[in-house]
Amino acid sequence: MEGRYSALDTALEQLRIAAEKLELDTGIHEMLKYPKRTLVVSINIRMDDGSIKTFTGCRVQHNDARGPFKGGIRYHPDVTLDEVTALAMWMTWKCAVVDIPYGGAKGGVCCNPKEMSMGELERLTRRYISLIFDLIGPYRDVPAPDVYTDAQTMAWIMDTYSQMKGYSIPECVTGKPLSVGGSEGRAEATSLGVMFCVREAAKLLGLKMKNAQMVVQGFGNVGWNAAKIAYDWGCKIIGVSDSSGGIYCPEGLNPYKVYQHKTKTGSVVDFEQCKNLTNEELLELECDILVPAALENQITKTNAANIKAKIIAEGANGPTTPEADKMLNEKGVLLVPDILANSGGVTVSYFEWVQNLTREHWTLEEVNQKLENKIVKAFNDVYKTSEDEEEPMRTAALMLGVGRVAEAIRTLGLWP
Repeated sequence: MEGRYSALDTALEQLRIAAEKLELDTGIHEMLKYPKRTLVVSINIRMDDGSIKTFTGCRVQHNDARGPFKGGIRYHPDVTLDEVTALAMWMTWKCAVVDIPYGGAKGGVCCNPKEMSMGELERLTRRYISLIFDLIGPYRDVPAPDVYTDAQTMAWIMDTYSQMKGYSIPECVTGKPLSVGGSEGRAEATSLGVMFCVREAAKLLGLKMKNAQMVVQGFGNVGWNAAKIAYDWGCKIIGVSDSSGGIYCPEGLNPYKVYQHKTKTGSVVDFEQCKNLTNEELLELECDILVPAALENQITKTNAANIKAKIIAEGANGPTTPEADKMLNEKGVLLVPDILANSGGVTVSYFEWVQNLTREHWTLEEVNQKLENKIVKAFNDVYKTSEDEEEPMRTAALMLGVGRVAEAIRTLGLWP
């Protein structure tokens, strides 16, 4: 059964559990199963060799009862509509858990950016935005970076949207470079949010951060920055990985040097004085803290029994299947779920949006302090719900998020 779990299966099962615990009105539960709107587009671009190639893209808008749709755009060869729908649903709960006035959305283009030039990626981005133009905007749907998209991608989106409107609209997208209205701290925001959650979880277990052994799966923006922050806080990083494989160093490794190695060679594999291992082996290393920051469905019923971490903080979306969740809970692992752990990115995206709307620019200290306040409050809200309801942290976070969205729907009513 679990082998067939898709991200959407997982998201719908999580919603079912939350609806059951909340004794949610069946009509509202039914509404929340489906996105409000889904658009699938064919993106035709001219490649560098002069040929024309067609890519499939989509934008899924799940729910906007609490505010404009918000969610990243990912470029990946394995993007599917089901996956993007699940991610949009998780964004709805995530925004509600951290209590920012957004609903959830997600976008994706099925492509392999590693095999495309900057020119091809720019043409792809601008064409994609022109095709979803009528559905997005600062008060309707605000995109952001995700897997294999970055600040440059967001700058192209801002420029395309602004050119089509006829004037500069920086608030139409977040995660932009500082030079065109981006926020201080946005690049590290998701990772800093993960580490604030790790710190709060460690306090609950009486675990000291200094010399705590940490493993990070995924060495993209989230994983690399989480490893760097943890290292700066005094944690011992004993293992990291990327899509090519992982490395293990029981004495601890320097993530800054690993990053340099990856920049030079294209992977963390074969880093000096480290043992190479698979992503699967990496997840099962003995450690205090595990941060899965890669893709969905990495921790399953197949490997959950072999997970040895005391704390798991989900930097990725949906890295743990429902069956694995139960097993980890029975083992006493303190799991900080994705909709709480990785909400730092959307929180600072919200700060960026507010700064753009008011044409202000906050300092890094202001941004990080506001982020810490938001994340710590959200963590405490979820933990209190967990204690009061005698439920695991994931169920508590879902109850909180789904409950807040359901309350907004009830208050607004149905029209017409």
